[in-house]
Amino acid sequence: MGCPDMEYTKEVTNRMKRLEGQVRGVLKMMEEEQHCKDVVTQLSAVRTAVDRTIGLIVAKNLEACIRESEEEGIKAEDAIQEAVNMLVKSR
Repeated sequence: MGCPDMEYTKEVTNRMKRLEGQVRGVLKMMEEEQHCKDVVTQLSAVRTAVDRTIGLIVAKNLEACIRESEEEGIKAEDAIQEAVNMLVKSR
């Protein structure tokens, strides 16, 4: 399906910058030899933030695809299936 290229909003890029900071924080914790439980807790927070960012990107892409399919008279189901496939692959 030919959806438009994703336009990454300020919201998405800000999330990525926060993720970058979180990962740097985990690396610092490791360099400081902090307890593994604390490191794993922070890594879990990073994973959750990544999952939410993926969800936001897929949702924004789906929104654009549905809008385009409606304009072109194409079924939105194909765009929805493509979004579901992206989410499944991200896990």
